[in-house]
Formats: sequence, C-alpha cells, structure tokens
Amino acid sequence: MKAIKPQTANVVIVVLLSLVTVFAQASPQQAPAPGPVAKAVGEIKSLSGTSLTLATDDGKTESVALPENVRVVRIAPGATDLKNATPITVEDLRKGDRVLVQGKASDDGKSMIAVRVVVMKQSDVAANQQQEKEDWQKRGIGGLVSEVDPTAGTATISVTTLAGSKKVLVQTTKKTVVRRYSPNSIKFDDAKPSKLADVHPGDQLRARGNKNADGTEFAAEEIVSGSFRNIAGTITSVNAADNSLTVMDLLTKKQVVVNVAADSQLRKLPQTMAQRIAMRLKGQTPEGQPPAGGTPANTAAPSPPGGALIAAPGGAGANGGGSASRGGGDLQQMLTRLPAVTVNDFQKGDAVILVSTEGTDSAVTAITLVGGVEPILTASPAGRQGMVLSPWTLGGGGPEGPSQ
Repeated sequence: MKAIKPQTANVVIVVLLSLVTVFAQASPQQAPAPGPVAKAVGEIKSLSGTSLTLATDDGKTESVALPENVRVVRIAPGATDLKNATPITVEDLRKGDRVLVQGKASDDGKSMIAVRVVVMKQSDVAANQQQEKEDWQKRGIGGLVSEVDPTAGTATISVTTLAGSKKVLVQTTKKTVVRRYSPNSIKFDDAKPSKLADVHPGDQLRARGNKNADGTEFAAEEIVSGSFRNIAGTITSVNAADNSLTVMDLLTKKQVVVNVAADSQLRKLPQTMAQRIAMRLKGQTPEGQPPAGGTPANTAAPSPPGGALIAAPGGAGANGGGSASRGGGDLQQMLTRLPAVTVNDFQKGDAVILVSTEGTDSAVTAITLVGGVEPILTASPAGRQGMVLSPWTLGGGGPEGPSQ
C-alpha cells in the first residue's frame, strides 16, 4: 500500500486542524469528553474492531478506542469546512487513511478514547495527487532563475528548449503559493512554505499556472524553487555495491562521488537523440529535419507504462503546452519517455549530465542523471550551458520511490 506523500500530508494536517473548531461547533449534540479534549493527527496503521493504531505526525504511536457513539465523517482533500462532510462508520475506516481524532487522552498520552474522527480516505488523496501531477505537467513551466524582483512579485527564468534558451517572466500575486525545496532533499514533496524573496539568481524554479499568447510571461498560481548543482563530466569509476558513481566534473576539474538514492532518476539518451540535440545546440538543423519550430521526427518515444515522471521546464512543452516533440520542446519532457536505467548500466568513461543536491564539494546525491550525452558535451563543453536538468520528480514521494 502506497504511503501518502509528505507534502500532501502537510496539507492534510493544516486542513484537518482547521476543522477542529468547526467540527466542535457543528456537533452541539455530541457531548464533549470529560476533562481536557485531546487531538491527534496521523495515519491509520492498523485496525481491530473497536480500536485503531495511529502513527501520529509527531512521530508517536497512539492507540485509539472507538466507542459505539463515536462520530466519524469523511471529507474531501482540500476541504476547509464540514459542509460537505459525509457521515461514515468505523467499519469504513482503512489502513493508510489520514485522520484527525478528538477525545480523552490517557494519563501517559499513549492512548485515547475517541469522540470525533475526521477522515481523509487514502484513495481520495491518491486521486487528488494524480490530478495535481497531471496539472503540473500540463500547465507547468520551469528553468534557471536569472532575476528576482520581490517588490514587483516577479522572477525571470531561462527555459531550455531544443531551439535554445528562452526568457520567461513569472508573475506572482498574493494568492500564489510559494514553496522552497528542503536542503539535501531530492523529493519535490518535501518543499516547505516560503516567499519570493527566498529565490535567488542561479536557483531553479518551477511554476504552475497560465502563459500569455507568446509564452514570454507566465501567471503563476504556485511556484517551487531550490538551489541545486548541475554537473557535467566523465565517469571515472562505478561502485554498484554502494550504488554510486564517481564523476570528473568538467567545470571544477574535481572528482565528485554521486550517490544514487531510491528516488534518483537515471536515464540514457539514444545516440540519434543526443546527436540531434547537439546539432540544435550548435544552431544547426539535423539532416532531414525541419528548422527549429518544426517537428523533428522521433524526438520522443511513447511513454513506457509506469514510467517515472520527471518534472520538466515547460511541462508539456517549453511554451506551456503542446507536445515535447516540437522543435521548441523542452529536453526534460523527452527524458520522461525514456526507460529507467540503473548504476549497472554505466561504465568508466561514460559522459553524464546530472542535477543533484548541494551536497559537499566531494559528494552529492543524484536527482536526475543522464548518460549518452557525449555529443551534447562536445557541443556545449560546460554542460550546464547547453542542457540544464530539472530537479523535480512528481509523484516520487513515499517509501516506494518513483515508478521505474
């Protein structure tokens, strides 16, 4: 059973806690538990008839008794009140559901007799996550930050496309949700509430919203940013036992140990695709292909079933829509259609481009790592100037990691 993602869990916590007072006011007929009313928010780990075991969000385990008169209601993800709450029974609860429990706590704080239970079903949260993931892809844009104006509420980003780099002005309002990637995390879902002033030139930024007609401005409903490292170089050693690679960084001329985690995304470009990208980086048109803005053939293979979703600058296209196979399509969108590979698929001498956590001077954790890029590095030796990978993996949260 899949776990609910950390970011979604945080949203659920806020929603559930905001309902505590509303719930109390909406239930005048329900007599409060004697003594101070305690509350707990978390995930149901197990159920046994008239009780459940709750894994709370503060890292504790609590036993909750469910008496015959306990009130249980189900709410939809994102609900801020109980107007549309649906009464359910204890029998409707399932392992993995998110709940807010109110009741009488024991003296040791390890158990509780429930009076009220607000439930967000795991299936509802999963469906909501899928919708958000698809919307990020459809209406998403992202790239490298070149300028930030907190007063004006804008950030300028460079979006990498097959036709070159494009400047886009991202506009925010007071309603725009702003989040920041957690330090040393490789999960999109770990992003924390932030503000535009925390974004700096050189950061990567991803936004969800709507573009203007020519794609030069983007009205953001939500943005997430972070500081990452882009590394291009040659593999000097492979350590399959430790699931790591050592790469000679072409820019710093230093060796860096690249650790591969469960959520790391590893891909290899087919030679023809790498050559096509390299030619476009040089300003040339691949033989038999239309000029930039046309439709190069075979730049995107069908997405494999269950393939990991890599958040890409431009989402479904660098201009905010359309297929990534267009001449102006972004590079990361094409990567989503390539099969996943492992450390064992790389060897000494291979050229790679990767985006990673900040890490240290000598060790990082890979977020996205791409091999088969020799032609690209030849066209753009600094690597990061010609191809900047996006760090975000949508749908990669939970202990199961991204689908591979």
